[in-house]
Amino acid sequence: SDTNMTERFDCNHCQESLFGKKYILREDSPYCVKCYENLYSNTCEECKKPIGADCKDLSYKERHWHETCFHCFQCKNPLVDKPFAAKEEHLLCTDCYSNEYSSKCNECKKTIMPGTRKMEYKGNSWHETCFICYRCQQPIGTKSFIPKDNQNFCVPCYEKQFAMQCVQCKKAITTGGVTYREQPWHKECFVCTGCKKQLSGQRFTSRDEFAYCLSCFCNLYAKKCAGCTNPISG
Repeated sequence: SDTNMTERFDCNHCQESLFGKKYILREDSPYCVKCYENLYSNTCEECKKPIGADCKDLSYKERHWHETCFHCFQCKNPLVDKPFAAKEEHLLCTDCYSNEYSSKCNECKKTIMPGTRKMEYKGNSWHETCFICYRCQQPIGTKSFIPKDNQNFCVPCYEKQFAMQCVQCKKAITTGGVTYREQPWHKECFVCTGCKKQLSGQRFTSRDEFAYCLSCFCNLYAKKCAGCTNPISG
């Protein structure tokens, strides 16, 4: 007569029977706890022991810890479900990291916490909300600014406070102006009274305080040759 064969249920590695024992499935194959831990358990970074199947395995950047071993390197307080920062392989709570490594705000002198936005300029750091224009007191953020006398100014405030105004258009001169009769002009505003060509870098002359290119001046004011009627210049 046929004998009923009971299907075997063995550990995929050591082949011992798993009937009545605790086992773990991995990729649909059963393993006894001992084999599973030997083959697949991660080693804890802190205590260097395997992280068993009945333990929580906490991982960060391909490194692993027991739940009880996952704590701040400095103060040893647990980091589970808390923000932390990594420095030179060590994990630190935000308080310890701030005390040890965070920069101080140049304005309010308080610590700039990890993960918060900060502004940096010439080796100094600011909280984003502390990096403000000296004149209007508004945050500069990502806008252009101009430093002067250890203070930072947004461009409109700098122009109002320091920039010379063009005698022609009355707007601020921020780069490369021209001085004529001790008055400031934009290069593009300093033009020939006659033909309106820019005079910056050109030879020009003046009459009644008006500037002219040589061509216009000759046409307007130079004596004409009786023979050819062309202006006599020079």
